Amino acid sequence: MTVERESSRVGLGGRLTGPVRAVWAKHDRNTEGWLPLWRHMADSAAVAGLLWDEWLPANVRQLVAGALPGGAGDGRRLVMWLAAVHDIGKATPAFACQVDQLADVMRERGLQMKTRRQYGPDRVLAAHARAGQVLLEEWLEERHGWQPRQSGQFAVVVGGHHGVPPEHGQLNDLYDRPHLLRTPGASEALWRRVQEELLDACAQEYGVGERLGLWRAVRLSQPVQVLLTAVVIVADWIASNPDLFPYFPQETRSGAERVAAAWRGLRLPAAWRAQEPCGSPGEVVAARFELPPGSDVRPVQEAAVRLARGMPAPGLVIVEAPMGEGKTEAALAVAEIFAARSGAGGLFFALPTMATGNAMFPRLLEWIGRLPAREGDMHSVLLAHSKAALNDDYGALLRRGRQQIVAVDVDGEAGRWRPGDEGRFASAELVAHAWLRGRKKAMLSSFVAGTVDQLLFAGLKSRHLALRHLAVAGKVVVIDEAHAYDTYMSVYLDRVLAWLGAYRVPVVVLSATLPSSRRRQLVEAYAGSGAGAGGGGDAAAADFERVAQAVSYPLLTAVTPGQVPVVAEAAASPRSGEVFLEPLDDEPELLAGRLRAELADGGCVLVVRNTVRRVLQTARVLREHFGEEHVSVAHSCFVDVDRAAKDAALLARFGPPDKAGGQRPVGVHIVVASQVAEQSLDVDFDLLVTDLCPVDLMLQRMGRLHRHRRGEGQVERPERLRTARCLVTGVDWDGPVPVPARGSVAVYGAYALLRSAAALLPHLQGARRPVRLPTDISSLVQGAYAEGATGPAAWSEAMAVAWERHEKQQAEQAQRAQVFQLGPVGPPGRPLIGWVAAGVGDADDTRAGRAQVRDSKESLEVVVVQRRADGALATLPWLAKGLGGLELPTDRPPSAAAGRAAASCGLRLPLQFSRPEVMDRAIAELEELYIPAWQGRDSHWLAGQLILALDEDCQTSLAGFALRYSPTDGLEVSSD
Repeated sequence: MTVERESSRVGLGGRLTGPVRAVWAKHDRNTEGWLPLWRHMADSAAVAGLLWDEWLPANVRQLVAGALPGGAGDGRRLVMWLAAVHDIGKATPAFACQVDQLADVMRERGLQMKTRRQYGPDRVLAAHARAGQVLLEEWLEERHGWQPRQSGQFAVVVGGHHGVPPEHGQLNDLYDRPHLLRTPGASEALWRRVQEELLDACAQEYGVGERLGLWRAVRLSQPVQVLLTAVVIVADWIASNPDLFPYFPQETRSGAERVAAAWRGLRLPAAWRAQEPCGSPGEVVAARFELPPGSDVRPVQEAAVRLARGMPAPGLVIVEAPMGEGKTEAALAVAEIFAARSGAGGLFFALPTMATGNAMFPRLLEWIGRLPAREGDMHSVLLAHSKAALNDDYGALLRRGRQQIVAVDVDGEAGRWRPGDEGRFASAELVAHAWLRGRKKAMLSSFVAGTVDQLLFAGLKSRHLALRHLAVAGKVVVIDEAHAYDTYMSVYLDRVLAWLGAYRVPVVVLSATLPSSRRRQLVEAYAGSGAGAGGGGDAAAADFERVAQAVSYPLLTAVTPGQVPVVAEAAASPRSGEVFLEPLDDEPELLAGRLRAELADGGCVLVVRNTVRRVLQTARVLREHFGEEHVSVAHSCFVDVDRAAKDAALLARFGPPDKAGGQRPVGVHIVVASQVAEQSLDVDFDLLVTDLCPVDLMLQRMGRLHRHRRGEGQVERPERLRTARCLVTGVDWDGPVPVPARGSVAVYGAYALLRSAAALLPHLQGARRPVRLPTDISSLVQGAYAEGATGPAAWSEAMAVAWERHEKQQAEQAQRAQVFQLGPVGPPGRPLIGWVAAGVGDADDTRAGRAQVRDSKESLEVVVVQRRADGALATLPWLAKGLGGLELPTDRPPSAAAGRAAASCGLRLPLQFSRPEVMDRAIAELEELYIPAWQGRDSHWLAGQLILALDEDCQTSLAGFALRYSPTDGLEVSSD
């Protein structure tokens, strides 16, 4: 007999009589509605069963099922049973005393208890999740003969269902206070009988009574414990929604009708069910992506598909290939294969910044739109960063995905509901589902593009961490720009990779410029010390060392946990080129004169500076020589909407020939940019000028030079610019040792800059051999990041001093990162007790949240508006689409359009405002403009935001600094 038929015959409530039916679980003080504990337990179990059947990805179910002797059947029984008993801790006097009228009913039935005040502060020691863990452990040990080491790994799921598994000390405190679990005296036996009756009934109803003897020998891995906890949390949250599961006495339906109506009203999209694509590797890639006319599938894409197909099981694949080689398409092709083979139910594409996340999101939507879809498929999608709602593509999905989450009348016009009737569509529908919103639930969406912070949070000890682990455990994870993460972030990334390996999550890592030592660290973190034919020890170390010694480029590295890593070469793309480097003294006037000569026949130049201040200084000088209309800037200190417009304009004017078309400037144009032009922008310039930076980033910048063919032999470029050239500045080249600009040292450190200069020296001095792309990429990167001395002997002293400072900083970063870092995966059978002890509390994608996984100074974010001469506030006047100059009243919430337009002008203030004394003063001054009418739900766009009001000339002062803003140059800061 199946579990479903067992459950439908009797029902949990039908197994209970007497005082147990008076035990309450939920209460609404406004309506005086209430919910008995047995009803909430049954609701939660039913939801857990539906989640198992219709929502959980297959790979999550497989991991749970693989830990149990009865496989999938046991897995379903276990999640339903744990969901049923998760609130058993509410059947205690410490909980029941909280609502007087409901406690009085229980007292009338013989369940005596003190008042809430009489219990005093001790009552909080018996928080119902913690109390539930103690009661379940006791029941398993006393009634079923389990040992404490066996019961804890199951009961901790109950103890952790409010987001934080208990610590040993907290449990000991509760063991020492048994009066909080059962009132001593005459009613103690009745309390015990009620608790046991509920637990016995759940065991019978959900078919685990006869399984407990077998489960006693099970050793649940910590990943399985985490997943079980997360499923119980989700089931509890759904079953606790009174719109879906109404309280008594309004509820009159049977349990089955109640659950059916709720599930239909929720309409939760099922996990993606990938189908492994057929055909040759080239056909697989071509079927999913619109390739430009005449273009072929790239060799690295074909190699990645072949490698994924040849792996014994999905695992980790690292793709190292030049800029513009189609690594994104390769990753998505591999992800589809991995999802089909592993049962993963979605994909998370992790990127370094919000801007790169925004750029990736429409590409992800296009890819999803080309995936095979069954009738009725509906996919939940998410853009995962704090300003996602301001993204036009995601905003449209949010508006389309609005739905009222209510229980649906199953006997209404639509006819009786049956599982699988959620909808029938010709192709998969994409929704930003209303229930899957908020910082704790959003990542449970099937398809996600967002900042890497969302992935790193899985390595941070925080509340409801189990939900983040469930979110990534059910997906294929793609990590882009892997070279872009510093030591602090890498500490978190490596720990997350270790957990992903334990979950058997397929991972694809992308980089154009990955140091070999970092390649080894990534593989070792994911595969663990047990990888390799020898199962660990010297053999495993030798396998990992072979990964580090690989020098081919492009290069693919693959590993499945427990297997020997595989390193595979990929054929180089026919695209190749040479870039001639030349040192240039760091004088703006000298640069202007040089560019005047270079641009005698016209041309488009990209000048990349390492700081915003240098961007603006350079732009001022160049405008004096070339005119305002011929020089534009791009950097991070623009309000969000202007920054997005800048990126769009760069793509439109300097993008691929088939996209930019006739918008490419005629004559002379110079773009002066910060690192925003360094990655994830498909732009193409005739000449590059760049400050010295770490060599991997230097190569990324070179990727914006002659990126696309413009006529045979580049004849569509000005004649003197048909050879790709890069002028390297931001350095005093005249002394015995190069001296980088102070701002560059502050950003990157002297050691990384000197190593970069040493690696590039053969291309900057003497015969100045050109940098051959992609041939020289790997050798330059590995040379710059290799251990040991490098550079001329005259540099040795400066290099040694810089190295010592670098090593100290690296060690400090790693030490700081470990403070709140999640521990390693524990041995099977060890309960998750204390799993996130001494953590950070809640982790989210806010300014403070991001600072927890990035080693950056806390920064201030403001919303920029304008104050008119009459004192009224308005949106910035130049905003497009009629949104400029909209009134922002202070006596009432602004209109939805005005509120969203203002919110789109968020701005992160520069580092001057990160010093504690400056930040405190700035916050105090900003809080003087506090508008109560903007703090309510009707003004959600602006609630809680710090407002920076510019005058009519777009200027103001803040914390002793003068601020000036323009849509052309962004924010300029100077001493007041």
